[in-house]
Amino acid sequence: MNQAHATLPAPVPPLASRHDEPVLDLAVPVFNEEKDLEPSVRRLHAHLRETFPYPFRITVADNASTDTTPVIAARLADELPEVEWIRLAEKGRGRALRAAWSRSRAPVVGYLDVDLSTGLAALLPLVAPLLSGHSDLAIGTRLAPGARVVRGPRREILSRGYNVLLRSALAVGFSDAQCGFKAVRRETAERLLPLVRDSEWFFDTELLVVAERAGLRIHEVPVDWVDDPDSRVALLSTVLADLRGVARVGRALARGALPSGRRPRRFPALAVVMAAAQLLLYAALRPATADQVANVLSLLVCWVVAQVVLGRLPLAALATRLAVTAGSLAALRHAVPAAGPRAELAALAAAQLPFVLARLPFGRPRTESTTS
Repeated sequence: MNQAHATLPAPVPPLASRHDEPVLDLAVPVFNEEKDLEPSVRRLHAHLRETFPYPFRITVADNASTDTTPVIAARLADELPEVEWIRLAEKGRGRALRAAWSRSRAPVVGYLDVDLSTGLAALLPLVAPLLSGHSDLAIGTRLAPGARVVRGPRREILSRGYNVLLRSALAVGFSDAQCGFKAVRRETAERLLPLVRDSEWFFDTELLVVAERAGLRIHEVPVDWVDDPDSRVALLSTVLADLRGVARVGRALARGALPSGRRPRRFPALAVVMAAAQLLLYAALRPATADQVANVLSLLVCWVVAQVVLGRLPLAALATRLAVTAGSLAALRHAVPAAGPRAELAALAAAQLPFVLARLPFGRPRTESTTS
């Protein structure tokens, strides 16, 4: 590991007020967003002109759209002096953000989702700690006290389950990895981006894990957030990709391959990690298939991931978990035929509890150490 990556960024002074170049460069990553792009960018532009006290730029980062998104982005860039756009040949939110941030010379770079699900009133509180030099990164959070969130139960379960998984598997301290509302000092981004491998939806999580491990200050802002029912996110493929990302970063942490500016935390029992992963995957699969099928598939995926991370694991451990969880779902269906997804997840969580309390994962890894 390059030693430059293993040390903290040097302290930086508060930003001076400069009016000849942008102080904030906000990326808006888009893929086939011809419906939302123009009204959202015009709304964001008007908000920044009215409320932001420094020069700013909005960079529309089109990642391989196949509709009229690039045409609209080019027109907006022609009409609005603070708007620019770039086009990438490949898809990927992380890829788009990396390109937009890497080309920017603004002292603070950030991004928000094109649907503007996050209330724009939180934008100045998000950026202010970075402008002052107080923090290195700032993130919007839907899971902290003071946040107000409107979304369906499925996305609520997936979001909370994912963040529980992160706390269990990677021992993170931040509360919301995937909220599309983040900013970072450019000097910090320049140090972090070479360490982040993902180019899609896991980019946010990996960036925050690397930053936290390096001892950087992450400021959290509770946000108002309203779910976009027309979201382009494919939930199942995103969940699977995130699980792969968690496994990859977990291996890197275990090997000490990531920079560390703080004393590492002890990782919890692997049983907690596997239980959280199975519940998260079950919630993603359940709308498309029957409860028992979703249970089998989610357990199989988790077992395969455990095989990759830990080595050879006995099928008997998988069979035991499968029998216990399938039995709990069958008992629930017999007792409450109309039970919904929350009741099913509660039944599965109860079924996993003995494994968690006994610290029994899908078999025991060859090494007993679970610390980074």
